Amino acid sequence: MATDPLTFDSRPALRRPVLILAFGGWSDAGGSATTAVRYLSEQLLATKFAGIDPEEFYDFSIQRPQVRLVDGLQREIHWPSYDFHYGSGIERDFVFGIGAEPHLRWRGFCETVLRLVRECKIELVVSLGAYLDEVLYTRPVPLTGFSSDAKLMTELDLLPSRYQGPTGIVGILADACRKNGIPNMSLWATLPHYLSASPNPRGALAHVLRLTQWLGLRVDTGPLERAAAEFQNKVNELVGNDPNLSAFIRELKKREFEQ
Repeated sequence: MATDPLTFDSRPALRRPVLILAFGGWSDAGGSATTAVRYLSEQLLATKFAGIDPEEFYDFSIQRPQVRLVDGLQREIHWPSYDFHYGSGIERDFVFGIGAEPHLRWRGFCETVLRLVRECKIELVVSLGAYLDEVLYTRPVPLTGFSSDAKLMTELDLLPSRYQGPTGIVGILADACRKNGIPNMSLWATLPHYLSASPNPRGALAHVLRLTQWLGLRVDTGPLERAAAEFQNKVNELVGNDPNLSAFIRELKKREFEQ
């Protein structure tokens, strides 16, 4: 008999919960989405309470298990997983989902997530992502979004995403939410394609600042702001020492000015 991939360690009583998700991999340029969710989870001292077993959804030759030593003697296997943590806000609670993008059975994976949404009475699903594009690294990180609810787009004051093309689990999950009448929002950070450094804390900071403003999350953004500033200083130094990169950025600024 098949085992249930969704397991609960506990069943917390949640107040008007919002689910915030990130998936490492294709939809997570610069590690921005996963860094943002991990940061919020740590700031709220969130506790793991559920998870999705990886057996049905991950190719272990791609996302390999990790061997770790316990007390320097015993070898322990840590399998890939997609885990859920909950933390308390001021007026509502938050559930954070984080893990790698699954490789297999995406429709089954999404149905498993939606089962958690229903059982936890989640009121809103927010998925984060990041992608690379031709944007200036000196500008604030642009954010775009998509929601089947026009009111959510207005609340967030976002440019709607015009993207068409290949999609990842974020797009599949958003479509599953729409078909099941579950309010959802996808929020995307746009990072410069000519800077492939990861993690990119500027992208994570853009996500965190918008979410704290929108959802009333009370967190200390100071550590992430300092990490973003340090990252920017390093990029400034890199660009200053690379004539070809400097010339490309000057051309990019010129094109932006002419538009």
